[in-house]
Amino acid sequence: MRIDSHKISLIEKRIDAAYRLLSSCRLCPRRCEVDRTKGEVGYCKSGLDVRISSSNLHFGEEPPISGFRGSGTVFFTGCNLGCIYCQNYPISHLRHGNDVSVAELASILLKLQQEGAHNINLVTPTHFSPQIMNALLTAYKSGLYIPIVYNCGGYESVEMLRLWDGIIDIYMPDMKYSDPAMSKKFSGAPDYPDKNKAAVKEMYRQVGDLMIDNDGIAKKGLLIRHLVLPEDVAGSQSILKFIAEQLSKNTYISLMRQYFPAYMAISDKIINRRITEEEYNEAMKWIDFYNLKRGWIQT
Repeated sequence: MRIDSHKISLIEKRIDAAYRLLSSCRLCPRRCEVDRTKGEVGYCKSGLDVRISSSNLHFGEEPPISGFRGSGTVFFTGCNLGCIYCQNYPISHLRHGNDVSVAELASILLKLQQEGAHNINLVTPTHFSPQIMNALLTAYKSGLYIPIVYNCGGYESVEMLRLWDGIIDIYMPDMKYSDPAMSKKFSGAPDYPDKNKAAVKEMYRQVGDLMIDNDGIAKKGLLIRHLVLPEDVAGSQSILKFIAEQLSKNTYISLMRQYFPAYMAISDKIINRRITEEEYNEAMKWIDFYNLKRGWIQT
């Protein structure tokens, strides 16, 4: 049995600090400061218990993540963002799912590895970070060894991210907005652009550019997702400029075009439609302008 003693040591040193952030919740920039260890809830409506909607081998992620055996994906319910167009709103907003213990979560991770997953893909993990860290500790002691993917909305606390240093192998954040007015209107987070940039810088500091092995499978590094929105609500040029100038021109970017008006977006006069070909091509233009050559566009 393979035992990752280094990660076990890191978690054992940091787990108490992570739970202290939970006891006066500062896991994300909202800093609700409720005591979630006692069941109190803040913006994300989550207390101490971990809730997940599903766990499975997922083949719909970017090619180096899904690979040929699938990504071992765990979808956590709830979210620290309030995106009115969320395509997964039954999970993120309505919190459809089932509570699991830390021990049960550890077993789920080990089962995904046993099923052949290339990695463990933690989807929307931000608000459950201490509990996930605790589950990883149990799983590592039982032989978990595949890479850990932190798949998030990008609205993160640098304080919590630093506790993940050396534990998370692959960061896969969104960069949703460059304009605070847009992030306030559509996700209820006016400070998103600043907090997002600080978080992504910290992620890059920890893991660097994405490293892909000879089989095309990601092993470590940063992969940024950017969803093109109608009327350039996302501010794509500014985000791509930031990546090129303040991170690395070798950053892998997934430029996504699958937006459709879900949840409450159907009633909004700006984003109540799919994007046009011209809008996506405009974002691609900035990819070329800033010489960002790594990643994926959607045809």
